[in-house]
Amino acid sequence: MKATIERAVLLKSLGHVQSVVERRNTIPILSNVLIEADASGQLKLMATDLDLQVVETVAAKVETPGTTTVSAHTLFEIARKLPEGSEVSLSAAEGKMQVKAGRSNFNLPTLPRDDFPVIAEGELPTSFELPVAELIQIIDKTRFAISTEETRYYLNGIFFHVAEDASGPVLKAAATDGHRLARYTVTRPEGATGMPDVIVPRKCVGEIRKLLDEAEGNVEISLSASKIRFQLGHAVLTSKLIDGTFPDYSRVIPTANDKLLKVDPKSLFQGVDRVSTIASEKTRAVKVGLDKDRITLSVTSPENGTAAEELPAGYDSEPLEIGFNARYLSDILAQVDGDNVELHLADANAPTLIRETEKSPALYVLMPMRV
Repeated sequence: MKATIERAVLLKSLGHVQSVVERRNTIPILSNVLIEADASGQLKLMATDLDLQVVETVAAKVETPGTTTVSAHTLFEIARKLPEGSEVSLSAAEGKMQVKAGRSNFNLPTLPRDDFPVIAEGELPTSFELPVAELIQIIDKTRFAISTEETRYYLNGIFFHVAEDASGPVLKAAATDGHRLARYTVTRPEGATGMPDVIVPRKCVGEIRKLLDEAEGNVEISLSASKIRFQLGHAVLTSKLIDGTFPDYSRVIPTANDKLLKVDPKSLFQGVDRVSTIASEKTRAVKVGLDKDRITLSVTSPENGTAAEELPAGYDSEPLEIGFNARYLSDILAQVDGDNVELHLADANAPTLIRETEKSPALYVLMPMRV
């Protein structure tokens, strides 16, 4: 194999594929990136961790078509440190790969292409498109609530399912860690009818989110009950789905919370951030006191003292005191784009419903804490 490629193009593509590769691997070939040069002047780069696979195709000058595999992180670091604007020559033969650019010359060991595992997609019967901007919203508004508890593996991703709402057919994305729930709803895309319920793993969500930053137009999503494929621009990401049952989260969304608080999300975010400076690391508890048209935020910490802050707000129900985990509340407030947020409350022990307005696509539920 022999090919020449611009350093910037190589670096960008390697950046996309090498982040899939785990730093520590018991199987040596999983540390490698597969590089395939074909006669039509294209270079295909591919990396996998056996659950997730990214393939990116870029233009290159191909002298000799061929395929090899080489350490993904090493090649990425070399490309990163080569001078800007340089042309990189890649040639592989007899178990070695030569990387040349300007006066730099590297010889790297390779492993045979035949040992490289490829995820078999099988049939992907459901296929639809989502605009890049919409998929970014879906991910950003929900992924912070994905659980990191490995024992409840079925919560380690975003749950996608289709449903019928008052507004018509919709596609919903939800994530929860048991303490908070985030849900985002969009109109059901054409082609998503009859789609199976799927849980997209956290790592896949993170990798696709990185690719979306440089994408435009639409993302083509194809899936079955066990695999999902995202196609955007020159990149294709394929992932196994989490094999588990996501809980019926609709049961925790309160419908009868009769106390309504309206407040500026930025002011509340900053207030919570300030008073929680002294909160103990373990509980991160902040007490929210509601009274007519004002909120009092307070934190009491045995080792660090006390803090309190008062904020103006729209509230005209009876006074209420409720405790929240400061970080969880801040995570939700950080997702609100407008200058108003609604908190629907019942009492100090019941979950609180948080949303921008009744019509906004994002909805959050936060469990209270004892303070």
